Amino acid sequence: MVFRSPLDFLSASRLLLPHFADGPPHLPRSRSPEDPPVAAPPLTLPGICFSASQIASVCETLEETGDIERLARFLWSLPVTADGRDSISEHESVRRARAVVAFHTGSFRELYRILETHRFTRTSHGKLQAMWLEAHYREAEKLRGRPLGPVDKYRVRKKFPLPRTIWDGEQKTHCFKERTRGLLREWYLQDPYPNPGKKRELAHATGLTPTQVGNWFKNRRQRDRAAAAKNRLQHHRVCPDGSRPLSGGDCSPDGSAERADRETFLSVTDSDSDLDV
Repeated sequence: MVFRSPLDFLSASRLLLPHFADGPPHLPRSRSPEDPPVAAPPLTLPGICFSASQIASVCETLEETGDIERLARFLWSLPVTADGRDSISEHESVRRARAVVAFHTGSFRELYRILETHRFTRTSHGKLQAMWLEAHYREAEKLRGRPLGPVDKYRVRKKFPLPRTIWDGEQKTHCFKERTRGLLREWYLQDPYPNPGKKRELAHATGLTPTQVGNWFKNRRQRDRAAAAKNRLQHHRVCPDGSRPLSGGDCSPDGSAERADRETFLSVTDSDSDLDV
C-alpha cells in the first residue's frame, strides 16, 4: 500500500487501528532489565510497513499543523524498546514531537528531561528554547500566584539557563545576541529611520520580528536624543556667579560642581539595552 503524504497514512491508520484514535494501545508484558535488548521493528499495519524516517515525517506534519492531541496519540502507538533506544526514538523529529506534547500537556518535568538529555540541531533550537523558558515562567507564576514582570522573568532565566543541548553557545547581552546587536548598529548608522521594507529585511537577517526591529530603532533614537540634550545642557551650563565653568566643568576650586554634574550625567549612548524590546 502506497501513501502520497503522511496525512494519508494517518487517515488509513485510524481505520486500520481503532485504538489509535482512542489512546495508547494495549502494551505487551514489560521487559525485565535482565532481558537482552531488542531492536524495535518498523511500525507495522496490516499490509504496510513504515521506516523511522517516514514516522518522523508524520511527527513533523502533525507538529506543523498544531494537532497536539493527534500527535500524542500517534506517539503512543509507536513501539518502544526496554531502554528506549531505537531508530525511531532516536530520530530528532520524534524527540522534538515528544517535547512538544510534554509542553502542551503541562508535563514540564518530562519536557526538561527530554531537552537536557538529548542534543538537538540548530534548526530546532528556537522552538525548544521558547518552550524551556515558557515552562519555567509558568511554574514560577504558579508558585508565586501572580503574573511575572520583566524583572521576574530575567531572574527565572538566570536561575534556569538554557541547556547546551538546545543552545549554540553564543553569548547574549541583555536579550539580543552580539551578532544581532552588531547588525542593528550597522543599519542604524546608515539609516536611523528604516521603512517597513527595510525593517522586514533586517528582521529576516537577524531572526527578529519587524516589531522588535522597529522598537530597537525607536529606543535607540530616544537614547541618542537624550544624550544630545545632556551634551547641550553641559555645554551651555553657567555657574551660580554668572561665570562660565572652567575646562572640565568646575565652578569652584574644590570641583564639587564637576562631581555633581558627573553624577547626574548619564552616558546613555554607551548602552543598547534591549530588555524593553
